[in-house]
This record gives sequence, structure tokens and C-alpha cells, in this order.
Amino acid sequence: MATTVNEKQTKSFLKSRLIPGILLLLVGLATYFMFGAGSDWGQQATFGLNPTGETQAIPIPDLVLPVKASVLFLALVAVFLGAWMVARGIRSNGLVLGIVAAAFVLAVLLWAPRANSFSLVGMLSSSLVRATPIALAALCGVISERSAVINIGIEGILLIAAQAAVIVGTVSGNLYLGLLAAILTGGLMGAFHAFLAIKFKVDQIVSGVAINIFAVGATSFISSRFLAEDVNGLNNSGTFPTISIPLLAKIPVIGPVMFENNVIVYLMLILVVVMHIVLFHTPWGLRTRAVGEHPKAADTLGVNVFLVRYVNVILGGMIAGVGGAYFTIGAVGRFDEVMTAGKGFIGLAAMIFGKWSPLGAFASSLIFGFADSLQVKLQILGVPIPSEFLLMAPYIVTMVVLAGVVGSAMAPAADGQADEKH
Repeated sequence: MATTVNEKQTKSFLKSRLIPGILLLLVGLATYFMFGAGSDWGQQATFGLNPTGETQAIPIPDLVLPVKASVLFLALVAVFLGAWMVARGIRSNGLVLGIVAAAFVLAVLLWAPRANSFSLVGMLSSSLVRATPIALAALCGVISERSAVINIGIEGILLIAAQAAVIVGTVSGNLYLGLLAAILTGGLMGAFHAFLAIKFKVDQIVSGVAINIFAVGATSFISSRFLAEDVNGLNNSGTFPTISIPLLAKIPVIGPVMFENNVIVYLMLILVVVMHIVLFHTPWGLRTRAVGEHPKAADTLGVNVFLVRYVNVILGGMIAGVGGAYFTIGAVGRFDEVMTAGKGFIGLAAMIFGKWSPLGAFASSLIFGFADSLQVKLQILGVPIPSEFLLMAPYIVTMVVLAGVVGSAMAPAADGQADEKH
């Protein structure tokens, strides 16, 4: 008996303290030797805190940091946390991993510019913009799964909505009609998924996969048949202009990042706040969460389980429709085949990382958006890392999150279960 207890204690020590601690120590050492050892003590990194284009923001001095000393400090932080974890243990492993990951990324940012300046504000602004479709996909997943309907067809909804937006926007000459078309298209696709999953009790994973396959095939056919080289004048919608919020746009750093964007970014920010309020501070949100956790109990109390699920899945599809519009009328003004590039699946990862909450999903999306923006910025700076590896960055982050390194998350108890009317 004593031997069994000792074995359990040893396994617990290895799993919770020794192995993670050693990994953190290795990350700390790698941080210094990869990004600090080859730098000179006099070398400095300049981070631009003012946007490069036209802006209303009040200018402030750039941030200048010594490269070698700063990287050494960040490496020591990782080494210290690793040693502390081995010696004493740390309750919040996720927080520690987050700090060490942030230290590693900061070391990369210090090392990458070398003698060049680095627009920190530009990269933060790019991170928010690139996080927009991911956040909208994550919000779609949150509102669907909170009512216990899994929707992995978000990628397909984004793709079809993106194409609908550019066609309607081009034909009508009105980008807002294009946005409305994307929202309605997303709602229709959400209704189709809800109909299969709720009415016919089709396996929700199968239904989502079917939507993704249909979306790729249908949009590719329409693109090659009618949109290629824009011979029919259907694939040149233009994009929403940047809108500056008076007064708020003048705030240094925050102003250019948060308050100088196009309408789709603002819609995303509004939806995050509205969905949080609806889910956690309204009767409808309470019914939604009840249906997601215990549909039988909710039905006993008079909640129409089917209605709640239909409404939430359709609303989720409409939110994903806004995300689809981002790719065309919000970013490039034209449609290209499979242009969503897996952002719907990354949105699902952000939903899980954010523990099925709107604010958490948004924060997680910012991490993925930052990873995407970082790989673009590193390519521009010409770092000696193959571009193929840099392009992998957002997807590597996705796999790390899904592997559970950041901690476990509990889905709604009835997630994916078909409900029988009582």
C-alpha cells in the first residue's frame, strides 16, 4: 500500500513539477542562446509607438530597448519560473506557461528588428484585424454549443458568406447590402445545420463536415465558372473604408489599434460585448445555458428546448456570416478559392481556449491573430527563418491549444447530444 502511494506521489511530482519545470528551464536557456547570445551589448531595438499612415493619434516617443540585456532578463524570468516550479511547485501552470510564452515572443520581437525599427502599433493593429474573423467564428461556436449544438461547419459558412458578400456587393455597388447578404447566407446555413441536427437528429459532426465539403465545392465551382479574372464583373466589390472614432482615436497606441478600423471590426467588438451580456445577464442567456447543461431539466421547467437551439444556431450562423464578409468586402475586395484558410477551425480552438465564453473567445482570438501577424512581420523583417515555418505559426499555436497545454476546459454537459421531446 505504501509503495502504491509513493508511486502516485512520484508520478504526480514528475507530471506537475519536474517535467514542466525542466521544459521551462530549457525554454529560458534557448531564449538567450537563440536571440541574445549573438547580439552586441550596444545593440538596441526600436519599437514604433506611432502609426505610419495618417492618424488622429497624439504622437509619443518610440520605445528603445537594449537587445542583449532585455533578452537576458526575459530568459532569466523563464529560468527562475522553471526552477521555482521544480523546487516548490506552482498552482497555476497555465499562467506560468503564458508568462514564459510571452517572454519568448518578446525576445523574438527584440531580436528580429536588429538595427531596424519595428512598428509595434502597426503589428498590434494588424493582430486585431487578423483576429476579427477568428473571433466571429469563435462567437458562432460559443452561442451554438452553449445550446448544446456542435457546429464544425463554421469554416464552410465563412466561405459561402464571403462569396455572397462580394457578389452582392459588386452587383449592387453597396457594401452594406453585401454585408447583409453575408449575414443572411450565414443564417440560412445555420438554419440548415440546425434542421438536420435538431429535427432529424443527424450526427452534428457529420452535418458540419457536410457543410464544409459543400461550401468548398460550391464556391470553387462558382468562382471558376463566373468569378475567375472577373470577366463578368462580379468579383470587384471594394472594401469598407476605415472609420475613426472622434476623440478616442487620439489616444496614443490604443487609439490607432482599437478606434481606427472598418465597420466589420467594430461589429465584432460590439458582438463580443452584447453576447456576453445576453448569455450571462438575461433570461434568454439563462435558458440557453440551461439547455446546454441539462435539456431535460430545462424542458421540465417549461423551456422550449428546440426553439432555443434553433434560434441560437441560426444566430451563430449569422455571426459567422459577418466573419465571412470580412475576407472579401472587409479585407481584399474580391473572392479567391478557399480563402478562409482554416480560420473557422482556428475559431473553434479559440472557443475551447476561451472556455465557451464570449470574452474568453475574444481574448483567445487575439492570441491567434497575433501569431498570424507575427509571422507576416517576421517575413517583412527578413529574419533567417524559412517562410514555410513562419506560415505554420498560427496553426502550431492552434495545435498547442487543442493539445491542452494551456489547461483543461469543460464543454457544456449536453454538448452534441440530440434531445428527445418529453
